[in-house]
Amino acid sequence: MKDILELFPSDDGNKKTQELFLESIKKIVRNLGDLKNENQATLGNIEEKSVEYYNELIHSSYIPKTGIGIPNVIEELNQFMNGHPYPNKYYLSNAVPLPSIPSLLGLLTMALLNGNGVWDVYGPAAAEAEVKVVSMLSKLIGYDPNNSGGYTTWGGQGCVFSSLRLAISKSFPQAKEQGVPQNVYCFASENAHYSLLKSAEATGIGTNNLIKVKADPHTNSIDIEDLEKKIIEVIEKGGIPLYILATMGTTDTFAIDNIKKIKEVAEFIEDKYKLNSIYIHADSAMGGFYSFFNNYEFEQNPLLFEPSVKDALKQIQEQMQYMHLADSVCFDFHKLGQAPYATSIWIVKNHNDLHIMDIEQNDTPYLGNRSYGSYHTGYTLECSRSGNAIPMYVNLLAFGIEGYQKLLANYVRVNLLFRKKLREALPQVAVTNDYTYGPITTFRFYMHGDGEENWNEERTGKSTQESIEETNKLNIEIFNHLGKNRDQIFLGDTTRSCLVNAINGSERNPISTLKFFSISPYTTVECLDEVVAFIKKHVLTVTNDIYACI
Repeated sequence: MKDILELFPSDDGNKKTQELFLESIKKIVRNLGDLKNENQATLGNIEEKSVEYYNELIHSSYIPKTGIGIPNVIEELNQFMNGHPYPNKYYLSNAVPLPSIPSLLGLLTMALLNGNGVWDVYGPAAAEAEVKVVSMLSKLIGYDPNNSGGYTTWGGQGCVFSSLRLAISKSFPQAKEQGVPQNVYCFASENAHYSLLKSAEATGIGTNNLIKVKADPHTNSIDIEDLEKKIIEVIEKGGIPLYILATMGTTDTFAIDNIKKIKEVAEFIEDKYKLNSIYIHADSAMGGFYSFFNNYEFEQNPLLFEPSVKDALKQIQEQMQYMHLADSVCFDFHKLGQAPYATSIWIVKNHNDLHIMDIEQNDTPYLGNRSYGSYHTGYTLECSRSGNAIPMYVNLLAFGIEGYQKLLANYVRVNLLFRKKLREALPQVAVTNDYTYGPITTFRFYMHGDGEENWNEERTGKSTQESIEETNKLNIEIFNHLGKNRDQIFLGDTTRSCLVNAINGSERNPISTLKFFSISPYTTVECLDEVVAFIKKHVLTVTNDIYACI
């Protein structure tokens, strides 16, 4: 057994075992550091991996008869690093942050303690951190921390699923035993994350009962008139409006739904048709972090933000300040919170609601329900839950409100200047989310004419389906070309940043765009000329190749 015990931390804290463990961690950190290059967005050399590559992994992978030892384990871990994206100044693809040192220390502490958050007897650290984070964020958005509650879960999708599960339980207490009624409906913007699609399927509501509401062509946020119209249509056909998802910063364009008006519409319809309260979940997984500006003194501007940055932040805050109107909210610290995957937390306005989803005491015979321990989360979908509130908690302490304000403001600053420089360099480009501010810019290229004029035609439904599809193909060609060079600068893309009408069709048409996502603190205004030059070089290569083929 001696060789087996060498694979474990000590049980007595002896220095020898401790030093061996720390030395292993040092080697991993050093090896990662050796692969870093500030002038590229990936670690080491990137390698395109085909289906044959993965088939070979299947063929060659096996469990060794005897263990390979920690030095060889470290070598195996090193192999995973090579070619991996790394969020430095040139990582501009999506919401994959550079985890802060405090959050990594929190993650390490979480792993060393290895507590199960389901019960504070098994995971006291997880439970304490969870209570603290729920309280901190409740105060930030305007919930009463004495009434609110929540728990960490597997991502923004886990938060959406939990909120839909709660909406069902509140309106139909017998649904746990009898199933979900077949005439209940959910509503969300057509630009909302696909999490609700999966959740409608998983809860048994069915995706046919998820009603997609048009988005405003200027702001990409939910169209309030269309929401009201579609809820009433459902009611008049005998359906029950159960749930509205308000997106507080979409993944592609950072569009923010007007949650104040959503609440007003819901209350008007509830009163008019004598309905139970329609549940509203704020999908604030990404955008909720801009709640850090709720109490910022914009007039005094103590952090001395430039006028354009200050004005943009004020516009975001004016939309975020009403998050407290929602029945629940969420925060993904593995997005703008700068923590490792997966660190998400779901918060409800009324913690008593959580117990509606609880199961009977007899069904958890080995957890909770004792004279010791007072935090038993039998209402969560998961039983085993890691203590990932710990890295969230230490990040909140390490950054503080001002630290997050500086970080989040820089994302806005970088995007505002990026849009300006991109337009100056490439007149055939259009910024397709020009009316939203935040860490994201989506942009679209055209073969002919002025980019902004072309986009205005598409956005207002004056282009043909054929023209839209042709421009989509051009942008996908650019995606592919830039993607093959992502080791240099890693840009994002999407095949549906929004939907638009066409002059010759009744269907809404998806718009393909490239995406600039500022998510690293190392992405500053100083590197934007290089980014724009990189884009220009590759766009011209693609368009010249197309012209050569005509």
